[in-house]
Amino acid sequence: MHPFTQPLSALASSPRGFFDSLNTEWLGDLQEFLHSVLPKVLVTALGAWILTRVLRTVTNRVAKLAELHAAQGTGNVAQVKTLTSVIRATGVGIITFIAALEILPLLGFNLQPILASAGVAGVAIGLAAQTIVKDGLNGILILLENQYGIGDIVRIAGVSGTVEAMSLRKTMLRDSDGTLYVVPNSQITIVANQTRDFSVATINVSVDYSANPDDVMKLLKEVAMGVRNDPAYKDVYLADPTLLGVDAIKGSQVIYPVQLRTKANQQWVPMRETQRRIRIALAEHGMLPGDPLRVFSANPGDIPVGAAAGHALAPPAKKIDPTSAKPNEINPFTGEGL
Repeated sequence: MHPFTQPLSALASSPRGFFDSLNTEWLGDLQEFLHSVLPKVLVTALGAWILTRVLRTVTNRVAKLAELHAAQGTGNVAQVKTLTSVIRATGVGIITFIAALEILPLLGFNLQPILASAGVAGVAIGLAAQTIVKDGLNGILILLENQYGIGDIVRIAGVSGTVEAMSLRKTMLRDSDGTLYVVPNSQITIVANQTRDFSVATINVSVDYSANPDDVMKLLKEVAMGVRNDPAYKDVYLADPTLLGVDAIKGSQVIYPVQLRTKANQQWVPMRETQRRIRIALAEHGMLPGDPLRVFSANPGDIPVGAAAGHALAPPAKKIDPTSAKPNEINPFTGEGL
């Protein structure tokens, strides 16, 4: 007779036999668990761990090969890194889910009610998780179309920054001030990729109206080509600098745009060096910087001195003739007006 079915009087009379039977059953269950259940759990967990390690090793190897080819001038390392990170994260999730489905029944969990209710709950979950489904579908399209990748500088959903991580659900951007933005992929409708193929930097040089435009453009061309041919910067250029001529005239300010085409996201250093050399060259040739408030005149004598600063001089005040003053209209004796 099972110990739990014995009368209370029998249990009270033989407590030692009751605990002995419990110990015997527990030892039997433990032996069965160690003999049949635990090996299966360990094999399943070990297999999941091995598959995860293999997946991580393969994806890391592919990323390193992409970096090697990128160093040799071939391949798109950003796209490969993005795909490998997504494949690694998705693969680890699938392996973990399958391993859990195999291990939980071995530990005594009945998954049949959960799986049976999954069809009913799936409808409610699907209605509530429409945004998550849209995130995943849009993430797949972003990867397949190679709209952007890890390391690109993009502007999406009203924010901009460097892409630090991507998944099928979200994109993580790091701004220049260190702010991290997490953007759901379903919110991405327009992508502005600022580092695709090449970058263009435009330097708007402001020079005074008195300078000869031909001389200014010749000087700017020499300075820009000097930076272009400098061994420290020539490797980042994809084309010679372009001068667009006179772009605008505002007061005595004349704008001369200079465009630099460089490799993706490598325009900042040559742009800063070009601006530094332009500043020095303009000073050496006696060319003033432009000022929209300064008025230029071919004959300075035609304009009062004060007008050179953009302000006309006020006319001098008229002197009052004391003989033309009106007589006193108040009676000095009564204080009344006359």
